[in-house]
Amino acid sequence: MARHEQLRVNEIFHSIQGEGTRAGRRCVFIRLTGCHLRCTYCDTEYAFHEGRWMSFDAILERVRSYNCPFVELTGGEPLLQPNVYALMDRLCLEFATVAIETSGAVSIERVNARVVRIVDFKTPSSGECARNVWENVELLTGRDEVKFVIGDRADYDWSRDVVERFELCRRCPVLFSPVFGCRDASTLQLHKGRLDSRELAEWLLADRLNVRFAAQLHKHIWTPEMRGV
Repeated sequence: MARHEQLRVNEIFHSIQGEGTRAGRRCVFIRLTGCHLRCTYCDTEYAFHEGRWMSFDAILERVRSYNCPFVELTGGEPLLQPNVYALMDRLCLEFATVAIETSGAVSIERVNARVVRIVDFKTPSSGECARNVWENVELLTGRDEVKFVIGDRADYDWSRDVVERFELCRRCPVLFSPVFGCRDASTLQLHKGRLDSRELAEWLLADRLNVRFAAQLHKHIWTPEMRGV
């Protein structure tokens, strides 16, 4: 197997898109292994190291089996593996919508222009705010999306200032998502996270901020800890 045609894959699964402007649609997710960030609210720590090497052909065969026109690459941080760009090129030849969710800490310059780039700029409570690559802002187009995960009022104020300073809403859709609380496995009761969804919604309304409130639908449909959804 040629090394330039393989990637380390954590999981490939068929689910409901839980976030962004395409929330609710069927989607095939390709989760790649590896991440250089350690965000305090990370919900996919298992993707830091777990995974197996797969050829492009094996990946595509698995994706095709779901007969779904929407494919998204995620992680971890999918852009850390250099071969991902060639895989995106091949995906774009076969599927109607190809997206990638990436942190704001890697340049999106090399991503195929047909790919929807969902850029998750890191807020202060993530602990990784200093890693954001702000040159990515100039690369955004109307087909892309920007996401801010909000953990507290300081995160909200910071994100609002970033949106206004860079006029992000003129560039692409912008989404504010609250850090999701954890669910007790024995009682299935949802514990309060650091930020209540209602609080975030009320802040957005009070400030007349033209961004989208983004709930993680998949965590409401299934338990938050469940993999492969």
